Amino acid sequence: IVMASGRSAASLMRAVRVSEFGDPGVLKLQLDIPVPSPSENQVLIRVRACGINPVETYMRSGTYARKPPLPWIPGNDVAGIVEQVGQYVNKFKKGDRVFTCGTITGGYAEYTVASDDNVYPLPDNLSCKEGSAIGIPYFTAYRALMHKAHVKAGETVLVHGASGGVGIAACQIARAYGLKVLGTAGTQEGLSLVQKNGAHKTFNHRETGYIDKIKEDRLESVAALLAGMEVGWLKPVVGPEYPLEKVAQAHEDIIKGSGAVGKMILLI
Repeated sequence: IVMASGRSAASLMRAVRVSEFGDPGVLKLQLDIPVPSPSENQVLIRVRACGINPVETYMRSGTYARKPPLPWIPGNDVAGIVEQVGQYVNKFKKGDRVFTCGTITGGYAEYTVASDDNVYPLPDNLSCKEGSAIGIPYFTAYRALMHKAHVKAGETVLVHGASGGVGIAACQIARAYGLKVLGTAGTQEGLSLVQKNGAHKTFNHRETGYIDKIKEDRLESVAALLAGMEVGWLKPVVGPEYPLEKVAQAHEDIIKGSGAVGKMILLI
């Protein structure tokens, strides 16, 4: 979702709220939500784009293990411009370009508040759209590869469902760290995207016998990500874009779409 409003900081903002659990129709765009205020260790961000994550659809429907208190504004993967900082925040100032993967007040909105220790600088070589595709996908992929799998250069990793946000991140990170990368996707477009973003070889997981093909290939799996952005190998792929008014459609598409092609985002 990309936020395109040209309005400046004010007392009220546009935001998508959920007041009851249910289908995508419970996502309601409201025009009179109070702009949140940052506390002493928080940052108020003017949201330019917010990533859409599948978990938000589960939370919206009420089927997720953790139900948010209602009314609830979804969204965590935000990129934008610092509007205001709390009394004890010294890492950021008004006007800084930033991203976060953990908002306090929700990212489907023109403004959001995040803890300063969960906000990171967004380099000039990445757009706010790309910034909103970093958070959960890249931190999840890095943790899986480095903290859980303990991968090393020269090893082989299989990224299953590699054409979505986390999958693309895993391919880029693994390739940058010297691994042989195998990726799967379910469409030709997805396979091409995976190939362009680090996979040495790709497989269509909708084809009968694809696992045998992988076996035949002799399958042998906050600082690092910031360094990747600066060097240039970390390059989020932005997929479908939706305005706030189309958030319900976005939730439909992220679950029922024919195949992932990059990170779905809200333009705010």
